[in-house]
Amino acid sequence: MKADKASNKAGNELLVFLWKKRRPLIVTGIIAAIVSIVVSLLLPVLYESNAIVFPAATSTVSFSEQRNAKASSMDFGEEEQAEQLIQILQSSRIRNKVIDRFNLPEVYEIDPDDENYHHKLGKAYENHISFERTRYGSIDISVLDKNPDLAAQIANKIVQLIDTVKNNLVKERTIPAFEINKRKLEQLNKAQQRLIREMDSLSDLGVINAEGRANLFSALNEAKTPEDKAFFKDVIEVNLKYGARYDALADLREYRIEKLTEQEVAYEQAESDAKEDFNHKFVVEWAVPSDKKAKPKRSIIVIVTTFAAVLLAIIILLIKARLTEIKKAT
Repeated sequence: MKADKASNKAGNELLVFLWKKRRPLIVTGIIAAIVSIVVSLLLPVLYESNAIVFPAATSTVSFSEQRNAKASSMDFGEEEQAEQLIQILQSSRIRNKVIDRFNLPEVYEIDPDDENYHHKLGKAYENHISFERTRYGSIDISVLDKNPDLAAQIANKIVQLIDTVKNNLVKERTIPAFEINKRKLEQLNKAQQRLIREMDSLSDLGVINAEGRANLFSALNEAKTPEDKAFFKDVIEVNLKYGARYDALADLREYRIEKLTEQEVAYEQAESDAKEDFNHKFVVEWAVPSDKKAKPKRSIIVIVTTFAAVLLAIIILLIKARLTEIKKAT
């Protein structure tokens, strides 16, 4: 009860104080309102254009038979892909291209000779161009500018640059990988050709596969003429000498055929990744010029400024009154 009474008393005293000081507070509010109106009228009018894109779940074509269904080029990306896309949008690779393409230092009225040129240009860019992930997983590309047509052009150019910049980033890694796969495939092909030539040379000497060699002794026993017997003896001798080598080469050839098949798939994948330009996003909405200003919100500026000025005046008057009481008490 005592606390409530003290609170009510303090509230009543504050109301009485404000009533006594109503004239300076009203004057302060009027002055603040007039000043904020003038300032808001002097602020440049900005128009906002928005483009909305979804990241793709994958940006490559898989040559593997065991392709993950979630890696389909038709799938929309999730949170991880969206965050990666925002990092690319915020990168200097896109920022510098946009600045150069639309001559933003001139648009933002920044002097190239200013000692803080890069800092001011970066701040102006951040104040006019922003990227935000929506609750649906898409990316909202927002551009503010005095010219509504220019705002839309910048937003749409940024959308186009997504593929250009990401493809360049990907190629920095995939081109070396492709060259490695290409060299490996060439090495395997050359090794296989050497193996085949050696097997052909053994075949020219009369060396045959293991199944054929098993029948040579039967053929020798069944030979009728001395010439036939001599022929089969020579063939048996050659196969006894080189048969093991021929079998080893035959096994190695089959093994390398499997390796070549695997390497050809890897080569095709690497070639596709390195040489093809992929689309890394789904464009849900292209930016269009706005016919309604986005900033400044003059009514909000006037209300907030007036309220803040009156509140500051109340605080100053309370402090002044308290100081007067302290002086009288001493």
